[in-house]
Amino acid sequence: MKLYYSPTSPYVRKVRIVAIEKGLADRVELVTAIPWPDPTAIAAVNPLGKVPALVTDDGVALYDSPVICEYLDVLVPAAPLLPRSGAGRWQVLRCQALCDGILDAAVGVVLERRRPEAERSATAEQRSVEAIRRSVAALAVELRPPGSAFDLGQISIAVALGYLEFRLGAEALGTEQPAIRDWWAATRERPSLVATRPN
Repeated sequence: MKLYYSPTSPYVRKVRIVAIEKGLADRVELVTAIPWPDPTAIAAVNPLGKVPALVTDDGVALYDSPVICEYLDVLVPAAPLLPRSGAGRWQVLRCQALCDGILDAAVGVVLERRRPEAERSATAEQRSVEAIRRSVAALAVELRPPGSAFDLGQISIAVALGYLEFRLGAEALGTEQPAIRDWWAATRERPSLVATRPN
């Protein structure tokens, strides 16, 4: 399999963590593709011009991270990261969607701040910042005790918190809540997180 990736993409990081947790990392070849500012760098495997994109051993292109993560999870049926049915499935999918939304908003803030100052929208940035704060606050009910099952929902939380820390640092944006701060402190050194940490 080939994973088209950018080293600092949080969506790619989620896929890489899933591959490690499922014991598939040695079957996934990393292919660097930097679609920003040139989306055509990856258009041949993802017409959206975004990473991640996975080309399976059968030559099928899959995108984006939720689809790729589920595909990798199904490849190794034991200890599923996403329950196949029932209420647990919807809880994990909801958590993943919330965290992907945090990432979308955080990426929006980062991109807005990279624009020339005269072209920036303080309103757009503030809207994203408020969405991040509300969503991080909502994560408190999604946390599982460190050491319990590290499913796709918990992976998504770790990726979201890691990206906020990486890109927005001292601003925190809600991560100072004790439950979230303590969970992150206990989780951030998990081997799959350390191996995929951006620098």
